[in-house]
Amino acid sequence: TLPADVRHPEGLASNPSNGNLYVGTFDAREPAAQRNNQVLRYSADGKLLARYSFGNTPLTGIEFAHDKLYILNFGASKLQRLDAEFTEKSRLEDVVSFGALTPPAVEPRTVGNPDGSTDRVSFGSTGFPAINGMVFDRAGNLYVSDSFQGAIYRIDNVRTCSPCVVKVISRDPLLATANPLPFGANGLAFGPNPDTLYIANAGDGRLLKLSLSTGSVTVLSESIPGADGLIFHDGLLWVAANQADVVLGIDEQGLIRVRAGEFSEVGPDGAPRGLLFPASTAVSGPWMVVTNLALPLTPASGDEWEERVTRWNLVRFKLPAR
Repeated sequence: TLPADVRHPEGLASNPSNGNLYVGTFDAREPAAQRNNQVLRYSADGKLLARYSFGNTPLTGIEFAHDKLYILNFGASKLQRLDAEFTEKSRLEDVVSFGALTPPAVEPRTVGNPDGSTDRVSFGSTGFPAINGMVFDRAGNLYVSDSFQGAIYRIDNVRTCSPCVVKVISRDPLLATANPLPFGANGLAFGPNPDTLYIANAGDGRLLKLSLSTGSVTVLSESIPGADGLIFHDGLLWVAANQADVVLGIDEQGLIRVRAGEFSEVGPDGAPRGLLFPASTAVSGPWMVVTNLALPLTPASGDEWEERVTRWNLVRFKLPAR
């Protein structure tokens, strides 16, 4: 369970050498002065080791690499970096900033219907770079998703680049969404093939494939409500279906092989039991750890269990034998 003053755990990463877990929060309350965004460091057994304040800027993806913690500061539109063994007095480094693209929205998407007709889906964007998910390739280049502008970025040699440059490697209508859940391209992962980047589109509920050599984006799997967070582990792509309160293990043909978790209730302590709006996953030894973002989305009152949460938590389940 997170400290009482911290809410909405979103990003999650682990240190494979010692099992430490890193959690970033997406506290986007209004007015902004109420927010208390943090990066938290936990031991493998759930003991809080350190915390670092980010104040009113919400955070999304975080990744551990080369004894550093890389953080997508959503509110500041920056990639930032901390020592993995950070304390509250550690120095926070700005690595690179993200900005508006031209045009800010991707081209419309044409969708075929069973009766032979077609629909034309248009996307809007104000040009805010909604940096969300990230993953490293084997060479140390970092790939970042933009949920609002429908883009995938690459930052080469992110460990040593100075200055670092953001390159747009894909802008495709499949990376955007016009659905009520307003986040398109989200979690990213590589499998065994270094040419294939897997992408979760949360709003469309899809798992996508981007061929880095050809630039083509195709659908691998769909009907994954709120596809969020994405890691590849033990032959499966693990994706959090945040609108279904489950975590799915999907093979490289798009077939669901594992379905884990469900929401039970909000306990007497105000924390979710089971999964409630799961956002990210990380492997820690034999466990899959999951963040319960528990973020209310609708303007109506009383229609979401997330509204009843007063304490936020991480949960875990045993990884199945393969």
